[in-house]
Amino acid sequence: MTAHDIDLVLAPVDGSEASHEAVEYAIAIAGEYDARVHALYVLDEDVVRSLESGELDEADVADDTQSFTDSVARRAEAAGVAHSNSIAYGFSTKVKTVHPGSVVLDTAEEIAADFIVVPREPITGEPGAVLEKAAEYVLLYASQPVLSV
Repeated sequence: MTAHDIDLVLAPVDGSEASHEAVEYAIAIAGEYDARVHALYVLDEDVVRSLESGELDEADVADDTQSFTDSVARRAEAAGVAHSNSIAYGFSTKVKTVHPGSVVLDTAEEIAADFIVVPREPITGEPGAVLEKAAEYVLLYASQPVLSV
């Protein structure tokens, strides 16, 4: 790859330690290629169900994810890398084909990401570890180069 091949690096995150590490790699790659980095915060199934039932308010969820996205912003700015972020539902109670892996790939296509850095988390079953099963799916089906860390 040349520096012109990578303009945008996507880093799907869920607030876990593994996603912090993935962000570090994404920022390093973006810095190397003079690219931008986009952190996609993927919400877990329990949060999505609570949002859809009205038990949780979207503003509260945005506040909860803000500290992580602020951390990404600080690290990207310190490295001189342009950054952006978004939040996505990692599950749907209405569409069975929506899962964290598909959400990552759909977002990569929507934002025209050239490279994906996905955390490869151990299967813990812990609440909030949304991306632990998504890495394999992303590795198998992404049309972009993928680094799994």
